[in-house]
Amino acid sequence: MTGLRYVYAVCRPFGTPLQAQLTGVGGDPPRLVPHHDLVAVVSHVPEADFAEEPLRAHLEDLDWLTTVARAHQGVIDALTTVTTPLPLRLGTVFRDDSGVRTMIEAREENFLRRLDRLEGRVEWGVKVFLEAGPEQAAERPAPQPAAMSGRDYLRRRREQTRSREEQWQRAETFATGLHRTLTGFAEDSRLHAPQNPTLSGHSGRNVLNAAYLVPRGESEAFVEQVERTKDDSPGLRVELTGPWAAYSFAGEEAAGEEASGEKAGREGTA
Repeated sequence: MTGLRYVYAVCRPFGTPLQAQLTGVGGDPPRLVPHHDLVAVVSHVPEADFAEEPLRAHLEDLDWLTTVARAHQGVIDALTTVTTPLPLRLGTVFRDDSGVRTMIEAREENFLRRLDRLEGRVEWGVKVFLEAGPEQAAERPAPQPAAMSGRDYLRRRREQTRSREEQWQRAETFATGLHRTLTGFAEDSRLHAPQNPTLSGHSGRNVLNAAYLVPRGESEAFVEQVERTKDDSPGLRVELTGPWAAYSFAGEEAAGEEASGEKAGREGTA
């Protein structure tokens, strides 16, 4: 089959075959391009969509980008079940297999070093949200009693402001304590910027958005620790996602921050 080479990840050679029905970007099954002690996982994609100019245009098309990102993530998820992949940025494309091998050659030492660090480890994501409660609902305009004086109105507004500040302080204290506890179960962690609810689709205000690098053998204890905290603070919601390939710890090769419908929406270009 002709076309450009779309690269999902670099990993060490592995003996377990990928799922027979697995398809990648554009519906093409992924295959392996070996080079020395590494393999790149690639599939063919059409130049009409993935050459430099059309790709740049497509990256402005959210629907197209979402479809590609889901297919990309599907391959990474499949790889994570059989090996430790080093994910590359979404939209990493080369002219042919020779170009892929040249890329591996140029970054070989870096790839091997990072794979050594990530071997046997997965990424877990933890988010804490401050749910909208009665105090927030009270902020919406509501009919006021005709007899309410200006002084009473200002007093009520001060009480609402104080209540919001107390809620936020409680949420930050909880999130800080949870992060400190979870780092004890992880080899490394990353604090990402809070998610914008308009973009993420999540309800509530994001207080903690963190990723943790956890040995596979410690994952059960990590998950149990998160589960134990979920009812510790009313009005707060704790969300756990994973296990993922270690995007947040893969360095510059990996796609950027978790902007996404979770990992399926990670964006980037080669």
